[in-house]
Amino acid sequence: EVQLVESGGGMVQAGGSVRLSCAASGFDFPEYDMAWVRQAPGKGPEYISAISAHGGTTYYKPSVGGRVTISRDNTKNTLVLLMNKLKPEDTALYYCARVSSWRLKTTDYWGQGTQVTVSS
Repeated sequence: EVQLVESGGGMVQAGGSVRLSCAASGFDFPEYDMAWVRQAPGKGPEYISAISAHGGTTYYKPSVGGRVTISRDNTKNTLVLLMNKLKPEDTALYYCARVSSWRLKTTDYWGQGTQVTVSS
């Protein structure tokens, strides 16, 4: 079965940084594009970043692109999201997700999420 397990979230002060990790199992990780999706309280899911199967292509939502770096290690089945210059509006539950359509920005599996809370 597909499993995606996020870690690294926590409480961070505004202006700080966080490193989120995702451990993937149950599928051929190097064959899939992967993404990070977040959901803030009372809001819908927000597709913020994606990386192609072999890491050669990345996507960043323009509003966060300057503060975010996505990467992966296909030898360890791991996906990483680095965020810096954090703002209170970055407070959300962050999900690791498997991409079903790069063009449509759709996903088929999510992890349980890791909470990032940014205090001012």
